[in-house]
Amino acid sequence: MMQKASKFTYEREKALGQGVRELASDLRLVEPADYAEFVRTERFANIANLVASSAELFFKPGTIFFGHSGEVDLKWDQPPTVALDMEFRHKRVNVYFRLVLEAERAGVEITYLSFEGASVAPDENTQRLVEAIVDARLTPIREAEELDSCDSDSQRQA
Repeated sequence: MMQKASKFTYEREKALGQGVRELASDLRLVEPADYAEFVRTERFANIANLVASSAELFFKPGTIFFGHSGEVDLKWDQPPTVALDMEFRHKRVNVYFRLVLEAERAGVEITYLSFEGASVAPDENTQRLVEAIVDARLTPIREAEELDSCDSDSQRQA
């Protein structure tokens, strides 16, 4: 049975989704067939270059990276889905997450999260994540882009 995501997981994925929304939109400009070729032939450096060039438009250097792993789901009867393993590091907050790119939307799923000097209060750690994302961005996150919905309990729209 699938376990329901906690309130803190939801809030953290929502914050991360908001933070990477423009990055995800930029990465969705690449053809899914190109991602498929790069993954299939293990040319992960090509994806890393795409992520790096997109990330430099929205994030401070050294804060967001491609994790050198990904999947592409190409089926005859469904739109393609590209999943890229990503890493965010800033202000002693480390987040490993999966960025899922689809035709009309994108989503994030946090796979691992660590806080150096973590608080015992989860809401304080969530606030640290939010502050790290805001500080890592080159431009502020626009309120109009705030997310109000999610794809599932474990995947927040970006």
